[in-house]
Amino acid sequence: MKEKKELQSTPSIWRNGHFRRMFAAHTAASFGDWFDAIAIQVLVAYRWEADPMLIALIPVVMALPGLLLGSIAGTLADRVHKARLMIGCDVAVALLTLTILAVPGPVWLLPLLGLRAAAGVFQMPSQQGLTRTVVASGDLFRATSLNGLVNQASKVAGPLLGAMTLTVLSPQACIILNALLRLCSGLLLWPLRGIGPALASTDQQAVAGADEQLGKSTSVTAHGADDAKMQGEPAHVSRFFSQWREGWAFLWRSRMLLHTLIFGLFGLIAILMIDYQFPTLLRVLAPGNESLLGWLVSAIGAGAVGCMLVLNRLNRISAGWGLGGGYVLIGGAIAALGWAQPGTGLPVLLTIGAMLGVGNGLYIITQNYILQAKTPADMVGRVFGIQSTVIGAIMVISPLTGGVLIRIAGAGTAFVWIGMSVGILGLAGLLLQSVIWRESLADPPPSTEQNVDLA
Repeated sequence: MKEKKELQSTPSIWRNGHFRRMFAAHTAASFGDWFDAIAIQVLVAYRWEADPMLIALIPVVMALPGLLLGSIAGTLADRVHKARLMIGCDVAVALLTLTILAVPGPVWLLPLLGLRAAAGVFQMPSQQGLTRTVVASGDLFRATSLNGLVNQASKVAGPLLGAMTLTVLSPQACIILNALLRLCSGLLLWPLRGIGPALASTDQQAVAGADEQLGKSTSVTAHGADDAKMQGEPAHVSRFFSQWREGWAFLWRSRMLLHTLIFGLFGLIAILMIDYQFPTLLRVLAPGNESLLGWLVSAIGAGAVGCMLVLNRLNRISAGWGLGGGYVLIGGAIAALGWAQPGTGLPVLLTIGAMLGVGNGLYIITQNYILQAKTPADMVGRVFGIQSTVIGAIMVISPLTGGVLIRIAGAGTAFVWIGMSVGILGLAGLLLQSVIWRESLADPPPSTEQNVDLA
């Protein structure tokens, strides 16, 4: 029986070839997604002139798969070869993206976006679990911040390149680019397809080795086998749902993880009311200026990139300042956009966008690091899958509520109300951080330079 070899920190995370491939694949997929997102929003808001309620349905249909499949996808990601699952997701997303080219209007677009989102549900927990598998604990904060940096950097370049493509070509060209970049992501991950799933115990490792020799699955504990026989279920189905329940039980026992997810839930309820309604507000501030959406999203990404570069150099952040302070900046920026009037200068709008991006960067890096660092490697997929389920549940309700609010009060007023709510929540997180995040992370290994304080 072989012991699982402990990963060692490296002087530079770029010496980790597995991480380099994952980073490149994640970059390709993220840039493609932003090409696509800008193109779809321009099609719906400007070309098809859809009303706020129809626009609100887009994130709802994209969220339903996360709600229905999120925690199951996380459990599956902990059991299978994560890179293979990610490759399959990339191929499925690419094919469904190309199908969008044949869509005649928003009513036909909605179910197709839902199907594509279902394929993407399995991507995120697999990526997070694979990162936890191939990156040493001492390099985890840098890996998390670099992955977050890609997400935000794509917000800068993706919308700008998308806006230029829209000016020269069409939204359809952006959609094709997304499909091609997704295929590139799958090709980059192909050499990692042999990396196996994280195993929770040496007993499971021994069983997995026996499975490989026999060429079939026989890994089930005596208790699990008895349960399966009593219930008349196949053994692998019994194990699957047992692991699914273990993920929820672990999250419920972990004070820091639970409080982090709950805090994020309340903020997302407000933020997601207007997350897809920026084109609705911008149509009022600058009618006919389709490129303004790309500029604003790029400014948000630029602010987040700058924030993440600083965090990556400091290699430390407190939970209160990262999560609470992030929400203060996000809420203030959303309210400021709501207060803006038609004719507001581009520099002012971009400054507000950059402020929103800084808050977004603070929050994302801190939350993802907490979820990864406080979770055993064999449960990372399940924890992030549960997060996807929670976000999916919120996205079914919040965008529709935001659409109704904008219809009743107007886009500007709705942005002000929602921004102030998020800001107040962030302020509460700052003032009560010693109560909410009382539990501290384990001290880093003495051989690393990592110094992250999330107490």
